[in-house]
Amino acid sequence: MGWSYFLTVSLVLAFSGFYEVMEMVVAMIVSPETGDAYLGTQGDIWDAQRDMSLAFSGAVSAMLILWLKGRA
Repeated sequence: MGWSYFLTVSLVLAFSGFYEVMEMVVAMIVSPETGDAYLGTQGDIWDAQRDMSLAFSGAVSAMLILWLKGRA
């Protein structure tokens, strides 16, 4: 049962990272000079990492809620 929680969080992180990389690649292909404007980072160089950390915290929170609900 513990593997299902780990696998879920890992898949969320994998998809989040893949999305961020693809977003960057598309921005560089479509418009290399205005890539940051396309991405909507507003000058935040840590935007991708922040998005991935939010995805991670959401996945962990959901798994924690499911685990607590299963114990009741």
